[in-house]
Amino acid sequence: MKLFFTTLCSLLFSLSFFAQKKTDIPTIYIDKSGVMRWSDTRQEASFYGVNYTMPFAHAYRAVNYIGKNHKEAIDRDVYHFARLGFNAYRIHVWDVEISDAKGNLIENDHLDLLDYLIAKLRERNIRVLITTMTNFGNGYPEKNQNTGAFSYLYDKCMIHSTEEAIAAQENYIHQFVKHVNPYTSLSYKDDPYIVGFEINNEPCHADTPQQTESYINRMLSAIKKAGNNKPVFYNVSHNMGHVQAYFNTAIQGTTYQWYPIGLVAGHTRKGNFLPYVDNYGIPFSNAKGFDKKAKAVYEYDPADITYSYMYPAMTRAFRMQGFQWITQFAYDPIDIAWANTEYQTHFLNLAYTPNKAISMKIAAEVAYRVPMYQKYAKYPNDTVFADFHVSYAQDLSELNSTDKFFYSNNTASSPVMPEQLQSVAGCGSSPIVKYEGTGAYFLDKLENGLWRLEVMPDAVQIDDPFSKPSLKKEVVTIAWNTWAMEVRLPGLGENFTVTAINDGNAYNGLSKGASISVKPGVYLLKNTNYTPSTEWGKKSRWNDILLGEFVAPEAHAKTFSVVHQPAKVIERGKSLQIEAQIVGPSFPDSVIIYTDKVSFWSDKNPSVKMKRIHGYTYGAEIPVNMINEGLFRYNIIVCKDNKNYTYPAKTEGNPLDWDYTSSEYWESVVVSAESAVELLKITDEYSDIEAYGIPETSYVLRNFVTDLTSANSLKFRFRVTDTDARFFWRKYIKNYISERKDRLEKSKYLCFNLKNIKGIGKLNVGFVTSDGFTYTAVVNLDKDGLYKVSLSDLRQVKTALLPSPYPTFLERYFEPDTQIPFAIEKIEMLEMSTADDITNDATLDLGSVWLE
Repeated sequence: MKLFFTTLCSLLFSLSFFAQKKTDIPTIYIDKSGVMRWSDTRQEASFYGVNYTMPFAHAYRAVNYIGKNHKEAIDRDVYHFARLGFNAYRIHVWDVEISDAKGNLIENDHLDLLDYLIAKLRERNIRVLITTMTNFGNGYPEKNQNTGAFSYLYDKCMIHSTEEAIAAQENYIHQFVKHVNPYTSLSYKDDPYIVGFEINNEPCHADTPQQTESYINRMLSAIKKAGNNKPVFYNVSHNMGHVQAYFNTAIQGTTYQWYPIGLVAGHTRKGNFLPYVDNYGIPFSNAKGFDKKAKAVYEYDPADITYSYMYPAMTRAFRMQGFQWITQFAYDPIDIAWANTEYQTHFLNLAYTPNKAISMKIAAEVAYRVPMYQKYAKYPNDTVFADFHVSYAQDLSELNSTDKFFYSNNTASSPVMPEQLQSVAGCGSSPIVKYEGTGAYFLDKLENGLWRLEVMPDAVQIDDPFSKPSLKKEVVTIAWNTWAMEVRLPGLGENFTVTAINDGNAYNGLSKGASISVKPGVYLLKNTNYTPSTEWGKKSRWNDILLGEFVAPEAHAKTFSVVHQPAKVIERGKSLQIEAQIVGPSFPDSVIIYTDKVSFWSDKNPSVKMKRIHGYTYGAEIPVNMINEGLFRYNIIVCKDNKNYTYPAKTEGNPLDWDYTSSEYWESVVVSAESAVELLKITDEYSDIEAYGIPETSYVLRNFVTDLTSANSLKFRFRVTDTDARFFWRKYIKNYISERKDRLEKSKYLCFNLKNIKGIGKLNVGFVTSDGFTYTAVVNLDKDGLYKVSLSDLRQVKTALLPSPYPTFLERYFEPDTQIPFAIEKIEMLEMSTADDITNDATLDLGSVWLE
């Protein structure tokens, strides 16, 4: 009896303590004006973070394939979320992996990992928005694995209108929100760190709006009967004919996505996309009830790019529309990010995409600092806003405020108030940090004379991360090297002490002036004349981390990789600058360029030695006498420890070995300095030119036409299904003109060949520049053969936003307010488009395009 009484008292004390702790944690509610507010202060809330799918689908399976531990991976990634300043996490749950055919919740490893993840996020003060169902398969990029769950029994577009399916969803969602997380001892509906629930992911409503309204109300009822008092959200950016039905229901929040430059290009896109993200216009903002619902971005990403200038600009656009929850899709788990297999069109991880990750850290500050509904000028007059700066030319995001200085790439900006700085984060160099490494670093002030430095290892891209994915293909490799770092921070002075505090790092030394040598790890930098008021050590807690925490992948550059893009066209009579990124298990002893003219049998084989410029960048100048008209072909040979490795063949040995057999080279076309500037040559069905219709329901078919008696061409056939449809051709040409600057400046005409024209009366022809602006002239199509357009006739016009953005309700054109004169040296994209309506089944054969 005494034991029972003691146990009961202990239990009651624990419950009382937990209840008190729970009530001390502020929660989120949505007021009558659709604003998310904190329960304690009644202040507006703002959330920023990522999607991350480790517990489910391919991420879960891939970690199994490579023999890693899921929970350890979660620990590492969540630490990085904290370092990037995130306070939000969203996931769409793969219901097919935790439910049966009747919608019963299944307790399994997937659900356990979700529970564990939620608990770990809680430890870092990160809030959660859960989308309870995806209602689609678990395969991508693999094939689906049929689990027998209810979502596998119905078509995606019928699952919300079929009675048996709806009943299964009611059962599932009722059980899901009541599920008790064993790591927190709280049900999802009672966990204060779970902000709310979104019913499902990107629903497809094929029935009537009335049926859609009924479906949503049934889901709301099932959640309410489970005892949920949290806000419930619903996706309103799909099924545009059902918009009013969404707002007629009692949902408290609405969700949206944004993919401004399409998805799954299959390659890295290039160009200035800032005009694409100038505004996130919602055409149904006048719908009844719209102003009573909170707005959340469940997913967004500028897909298929490695640039680091986009995230803050997009976040600004969201804040201009009053969004309070913004989560990017999707953060790559650290154990598989090297291959980017989870979603090939997205790529984000602090270790593997450091520049983009720091841009995300800056975007988080945009979400926290820019007021709801704040208005800004139109691009390009909005590239500097509040304390932020974005630049396509510099591939730069920047936060420069009184207390924080963050930059995603090299910057010449100086902190506005260096003496008040509390935090620095960056990639590359700035006036206060000089650094050659390619990983991110963080500097955080602990006291006036004491700073914490965290340095990530180097990340070097060695393949296109947006091409077809495979766990057999590494796209970014990691190298651990020791680099000099010059640090000039307030209160630190010179000749400061440097003490490593992460596990396995025993470095202890003194800076030389402001310069130190660092390898990846965590260090305390202390002014030698300063005595800290607190005893700081690796177990000391600071904000949401321990000071000694450090997470980084091991070095896995086991062999040398040479990353190089040859110039498409070069000019005879001029020397050629060649640069390459070279990374491996160590630095090379030497790097040599051989042309295809060398021979084992010759005693005179000219070569050019490459020198390291900075980081992993090597450069060389090819002299004029080595370049002849025709093709300039060459290899790069990496020499290390009496061994040679030749690229692009990626083979051991070099072209002067008697048994070297590879005939693979990099090559550039060599032309006369006075020859025309080639922009398009038809070589195959693709020929690096993309074709689009606006809207996309009208589309283009193409065929490669080869003719022994004339030049090759591409035949385009047009399927017109929309009134006012327009068709576009685009080709990125910057790499074709980079070595032809003098000839480019002398060009007067844009020339192109057309034939077999039917049903098309006019074309707009011209260019998109590095400003993201479009300049075209109208051409009347009245013949087969050569057309010449004077560059002086080009006029600034609206820029088509291609490829098509998601959601589909977004604007398809950017109309600038600012007039910028056309400058030939800024051209980056060739563009042609239909100027007016054309007939269905219209045709056109496009041949070569050039400047003369």
